[in-house]
Order: sequence, then structure tokens, then C-alpha cells
Amino acid sequence: MPVNPFTAFVFNIFIICAILLTAYTINFYYLAFLSLRRKDKHRVVALGTPTVTIQLPIYNERYVASRLVKAVCEMDYPKDKMKIMVLDDSDDDTVEMMSDIVTEYKKKGYDIAHIRRGTRKGYKAGALKYAMNLTETEYVAIFDADFIPPSWFLKKAMPYFATQHIGLVQCRWGHVNENYSAMTQAQALSLDFHFLIEQKAKSNSHLYMNFNGTAGIWKTECINDAGGWHTSTLVEDLDLSYRAQMKGWKCVFIPDIVVNAELPVQMNAAKRQQFRWAKGAIQCAVKLLGDILIKRHIPFETKIQAFVQLTRHFGYPLLLIQFLALPILLAANMNLHIVKFLPALTIATYLALGPFAYLLVIYNLWGKDWKQKAKILPYLLIYSAGMSVNNTVAVFDAVFGKKNEFLRTPKYGIVNKNDDWRGKVYNLPFTKTTLLEIFFGVYGLMGIMTAIFSKNPVFAPIIAIPTIGFFYVAYLSLAHSKFKRNKSSVPKSKKERMADNYYKMALIGMFSIIMFGAYMAYQGYTNDVYPLDLSRGYFDRISAGNDPAQMLQDLETVKSLLPKEGNPVWIFPTDTTNFARIQMDVDSLIDTIVSVRNEPKNSEAFNTAMIDIHARSINLRQNLMDATPYMYASFSNIVFSSVWIAAILGIFAVLKRKKEHLSSYDKMDDI
Repeated sequence: MPVNPFTAFVFNIFIICAILLTAYTINFYYLAFLSLRRKDKHRVVALGTPTVTIQLPIYNERYVASRLVKAVCEMDYPKDKMKIMVLDDSDDDTVEMMSDIVTEYKKKGYDIAHIRRGTRKGYKAGALKYAMNLTETEYVAIFDADFIPPSWFLKKAMPYFATQHIGLVQCRWGHVNENYSAMTQAQALSLDFHFLIEQKAKSNSHLYMNFNGTAGIWKTECINDAGGWHTSTLVEDLDLSYRAQMKGWKCVFIPDIVVNAELPVQMNAAKRQQFRWAKGAIQCAVKLLGDILIKRHIPFETKIQAFVQLTRHFGYPLLLIQFLALPILLAANMNLHIVKFLPALTIATYLALGPFAYLLVIYNLWGKDWKQKAKILPYLLIYSAGMSVNNTVAVFDAVFGKKNEFLRTPKYGIVNKNDDWRGKVYNLPFTKTTLLEIFFGVYGLMGIMTAIFSKNPVFAPIIAIPTIGFFYVAYLSLAHSKFKRNKSSVPKSKKERMADNYYKMALIGMFSIIMFGAYMAYQGYTNDVYPLDLSRGYFDRISAGNDPAQMLQDLETVKSLLPKEGNPVWIFPTDTTNFARIQMDVDSLIDTIVSVRNEPKNSEAFNTAMIDIHARSINLRQNLMDATPYMYASFSNIVFSSVWIAAILGIFAVLKRKKEHLSSYDKMDDI
């Protein structure tokens, strides 16, 4: 049976995406195998007490910077061997706070400096590059503002520089606020997978591992030999660690040394962090992959794993393409089962490559505590799927070379479950990406209905997981967009109260438009697509039946369901999808059935007529299959969707204006 060219194209794209996503998934399980099979073999040697500079790059960190400096100064390491640099690019009251605390510790005998560049050029990488010009010690330790290094950190980590070619010792991240919310639990599990699977597997082999930007110690000679810090990407840590390993240096990961840090508690902050990581990784792929692939001294497996790590964020757009394609293929009645007529095998394969395999990894990593971690896995699946829109935008930003801007991830000093961040500064508003997440969520609802009505319910949960994720991420993005003033005790001005009212009305308007769009999508499916699905079912029965009375009844129903005229293929219309032509063919079928309904069922005339009727029914069913995908992309649907998106963008502009109003109020108060 011929397949519509558009459907065939979508199917091919769907299969390509499925193959690539499966390859990335299998590679993760390969690394899991390596990490579980190979034990840590890193030697330790007594290095004495070599000199070390601890660099603390910060930018507007009023809630956590003091905690960091205090933890570093309390390290159990000789003061004359330890130099502390507070690399402060802040432009708020963090500057005064750091100046005071640095002065305090200087009086206590610490070699600590408050370094201000007077510019933010190069962002964090620029600050680290500037600091290296002032660094004369043998080693450099780096901590981000939200980390809390233990007092024994240097004494335990330094001995892992056991051989001359080790250039970096990366330690594991802990999570001081892991149980704050379902979102922080999902982030924690994702990071644990990264460290205990990926970093461990690569550290214990000849594969390249990456510096995670913090909680690590560099050999100064290694940084200089690799070319120092570069500011051309948003992930200077990944960039430097790969360049160092290409020079022959070894990077090692120590899972037993855990440094606690604060996970983002605001969804918009988490999205910003994920965006930076995704965009930066693709930038590094563009920058480094060519050299990695052509260098002869780099083992082939190392090249493959470097390619996978640097390009793995392409999995997010691949996931979205699959998500968009699946309902179209289901509506066109394409067979997507691994083995035809065996849907159970399809869902079993999805489960085996996804949740079940992850459960096996969790069981091997956490042993008797695996059940507690397994409970978090559904949150991680939903959270990761929901982030795919945000990270896809980041990937395209990197591919098309959009200008870099290092946007920090705000932290609020959240440790306990009862700590609150909503009334603090640095809160981020939702971005336009949230609108895309809502769109994909609504599309997912339509996809679930398509799976059910096309008699493919096995695909409904596969569509439902990312759909829930999109709505979850979008909901928290909106719910966490609180533009509160820090000085809440100051009475609000008339303009500020008006801005508050604009914000409330805009949120109500946006919610109303989203609900209206969802209702119209449901109505559109019910009125335009579902009748075609029902008609295909009737043609199925006609093509296998031999009861003229039932056939006539089914055909009369089909005539009432289908449009009387029009062609859904409005760009390059074909005669086979013209509803007026289809109605005429149905009338012709009715005439044929009427002419033979009184013939004996065992007569040659009746059997010949039935063969003809069956063939024509199958042909009409195929015509409806060809028409169905275009019903989704009808001219009226495109116009309505454009108006719907424009309305949401208009409301988004109102919310942005609200944010600018409140920001201006805060700046005036700070003068």
C-alpha cells in the first residue's frame, strides 16, 4: 500500500531520531558498566604541604559568599602554604560584604586578597584568567560561591597528585539541600549519575573526563601548558580539561571526597544553569572536536566518547522531533511496533532501555539504599523531559553562534526544608521558553488523544511522560516568577501597585488564553480529525464484511461524518484528498451495494461485487489516512495558532514591563 510522501518523510525522521537517541542511551549504560566493573585505583603519596592558591570566583552572591570564605579559611592547612583569592566581579552589596570579611581574616593572619578587576569581561573564565597572572603557587583549588568545602579537603585531596602527569583532581559534589523539593531531588540524582557513572568510568580509564568548574584542584603547570583559561565558550571548565588531556595530562575523579553545594531551588534558575551547560558543551564540540578526531595519539575509543560527551545535548532536539512526529504517524496509522501486531514488545523495549535499566544502575550504585533513590527516578524522568525545550534552545543558540552571555545561577543560602527564597533578590522571571513548553504540553495532550483514538494506547504513556514534564516545568517557571521587592516593609507606591495589578491580570489572561487554546485544540480534534478516524474504522469493517445492510448503514454514517467539500492539502492539493471526490466515491459504493444486495450471497455476481467493494473501501481508507495529517496543519489552524501565540507574547511583554518597573524601583531605593 503506497504511503503519503509527507508521512514517509516524517517516519524516516522519526526512525533516525530513535536510532541516535538509542545510541546515546546505550553509551550511558556502557559507561555504567565500566564504572561498576573497574575499581578506583588512584594512588596517593605524601606530598608534604605544597603551596596552593584557592580561587573563589563570585558575582552578586550576598547569601552564600560569606559562608564560602569562612569554610575556606577554616581549612586544616598551614596558613603560610595557602593563599586565598576572592575574585569578586559583583556590582551589588556583595562587594562591601566581601571587603569586610576579607579584612577580618587578614587581621587573623590569613593570606587572603579581595580582587576586583573593574570589568566583567570574560565572566568567570575572565576572572580565573586574570587571577592566574597573580598566582605563583604549585596548585590552584577552585570553589564556586555555593560550595561548602570541608576543613580536611586539601589534606585529603592533595595526595592524589601521585604522579607527575596528573593535572587535575576533581571531587564529587554533595547536595546540602537535596530534600528541599522534588525538583532538587531530581537534580541531585542526575548529578549523582554524572559523577558516579560518567566521571568514574572515564577517570578509571583512558577516556577524557571533564572538570566540573568547582570542587577541584589543578596543577598550575597543567593550566599553563594547556593554554590557560579561554573565554570563547560558556563552559571554560570543560574546555580547559579537554585541552589539558589532549596535551597528555591525566584528570582523575575522587568519589570519596564529597564537597556539599546548594542546588538551584527556583525553576528559572535551574533552567538557566542547564541552558549554560548545554550551550557551552556544543560550543566546545565546535571548538575542539576537529582536533580531537584528527590527532593520531588519541585512542579511537577516546575519540568516540569525546564525541558523545560533547554532542550529547543534541539528544534534546532529537527528543522534541520525535515528540512532534509520533502523533502525526499515529494519526496516519503507521505501524510503529518493533514487531508488527506485537505492541507489548514495543512498550517492553521502551521500558528496558529507560526506567528498568536505570533501576538496575541505581541498585548497583546504592545497594541496600536503592529503593530510596528509585522513588526519585519518576521525578528525574519528568524533570529531564520537561527541560528538553529549554536545552534545545541552548543547542540552537550554540549552533548558530549566538553571542555568549554568562548568566549566573542565583543561589539563596537554602539549606533546610523550611528556608524560603521567594522574598530574596536575584529571583528570575520566566522567559519566552516557557511559552514553548506550554505549546509542547498542549500538543502532547492532543498526541495522547491521537494515540487512544487511533487504537494505539501503548504509545499514550510514552507521550504522557514528556507532556507532564513540559507542564511541570512551565508551571514552576510561572509559579516561581515572583518579582518581589527586597524591602518589603516599605509601603508600595501607586505606580508599584498598578504594576502589581498588571502582573496579576497578565497571569490571569495568560492562563485564560492557554485554557482557551487547549479547549479549541480539543474542539478542533473532535470536529476535524476524529470524524476521519471514525470513518477509517468504518471502512475497515466494510473492507472485511459481506453484509450489504451493515455496509449501507456504515457508508451513510461515513457520509455524515466527512466534510461535503474542501481539500485539507491546501499547499499542493491532490484529487485523492478532495472530500467532494471522496463523497462521490462513497455514493458510488452505495450504488454498487444497492445493486447487489438482493443477489444470493453464493452467486458469482455477489462475490465479484464484494471483491470490488472491499478494494475500493481500502482505497478510500488510504485516502483518509493521507488527508489526516494535513487536518492538523490546516490554514485555519495555522492562523489560529499564530494569533494564540501572538496573544501570549503580548501578555509576556506586559509581564516583562512589570519586571522592569520593579527593577527600577529597587535601583532607586538603593541610591
